[in-house]
Amino acid sequence: MRFRTSPSSPSPACSPGRRPGRGHQRAKVAKAGQPARDGKFEFTVKSTKCGVAKVGTDLLGAKAQGQFCLVTVNVKNIGKEAQMFDGSSQKAYAADGTEYSADGEAALYANKNAETFLNEINPGNQVTAVVVFDIPKKVTLAKLELHDSPFSGGVAVALG
Repeated sequence: MRFRTSPSSPSPACSPGRRPGRGHQRAKVAKAGQPARDGKFEFTVKSTKCGVAKVGTDLLGAKAQGQFCLVTVNVKNIGKEAQMFDGSSQKAYAADGTEYSADGEAALYANKNAETFLNEINPGNQVTAVVVFDIPKKVTLAKLELHDSPFSGGVAVALG
């Protein structure tokens, strides 16, 4: 099973108390290590490493305000046309629902080949990218929301 529909977990596009309908859909939930699809992309979260203070080298790098969480994800284009992968479209959430945006600058240092910065992936091809989130030191990430574009509904991936 690639993902399941969770009736108790509305997507951010569908606020609590509203029923899914046009422009509102239920969140699709997968677990880390399982393929999860959104639009033309199939995502597989390979690993998550939090508690990182700095990415890059001594000369060029980024320092976390809190801690960096490095999420290694495989992104495969399952569509019929090239699709742009943008790491900044990805979101992370703490258990209390607090949303964290990806840190594009830190991702440039964490990825040797700029896999998360507007990377066009042709049909059938895939890349492995590190998406970086700068979160407070005492926070633990509970899930990710991965998107094939800034405007897609996304797919939720539970961590841990």
